[in-house]
Amino acid sequence: MLPYDLVIFDCDGVLIDSEVISARMLVEELKGHGVEVDLAYVARHFLGRSYPVVLTQIRADFGIDLPDGFEADYRARLLAAFDRDLAVMAGVEAVLDRLAVPFCLATSSSPGRLAFSLKRTGLAPRFEGRAVTASEVKRGKPAPDLFLHAAETFGAAPVRCLVIEDSFAGIRAGLAAGMTVWHFTGGSHLRGLDLRADPMAVPDAALASFDEFFNLCPHLRTETA
Repeated sequence: MLPYDLVIFDCDGVLIDSEVISARMLVEELKGHGVEVDLAYVARHFLGRSYPVVLTQIRADFGIDLPDGFEADYRARLLAAFDRDLAVMAGVEAVLDRLAVPFCLATSSSPGRLAFSLKRTGLAPRFEGRAVTASEVKRGKPAPDLFLHAAETFGAAPVRCLVIEDSFAGIRAGLAAGMTVWHFTGGSHLRGLDLRADPMAVPDAALASFDEFFNLCPHLRTETA
C-alpha cells in the first residue's frame, strides 16, 4: 500500500519561486514607512502568513500602524513584479508528472493572487479544481485549519497526507493537522539565510531540491509518466 493518499503543496516558495520577490518588495515598501527589516526578519515572521499578521507584527515590533492604502499599493506593485519575474520552482513539474497519488495545493495567498500566479507560471491547468486558500477557513497557518480543509475537500485522512512546506508557520500547521511534513528549502528566498530553528516546527524530513523528492519516498513515483 502507498504511504500517502494525498500530497499537499504550499504554493509560494514551493511550487513557484515567488517568496524572494515578495520579501524584497516588502522590505522596500516598509522602508518607505520608516520600518527597517531584512530578508531574515521577513522569512522568520511572515512566510506562510496572511497580510493581517504582517500588520500585527509590525505594530508589535515597531509601534507603527501602516496606512490603509499600504496593502493595496503593495499588492499592485507585487503583481507587476510577478508578471516580470515569476517562475516555476525547478523540478516541480517533473514531480507532478510522476506522482502516484493525487495532489493539491493549500495556500495563504488570496484567491486572486493565486489565480494570477498559476496562470503566469503555466501551472493553472495542473491545479484546476485542486486548490484551497486561507480565505476558506477561519484560522490561517500556523493553525491546522487550512490543511485539514484540504484533506477533507480531497477525501484523504489527515494521517495519510504529506505536506510540502517552506515556512515554519506552514510546518507547524501541517504537524498540528496530524500530517507528515517535509520542509522544502530550495527556494531562492531561503538561500544564504541562517534562520534559527523553531522548536514547534520540526519537520519529518528536509527537501533541498525537487530532484530529490522521490529519493525520500520512492513509492510515490509512478512507473508510467
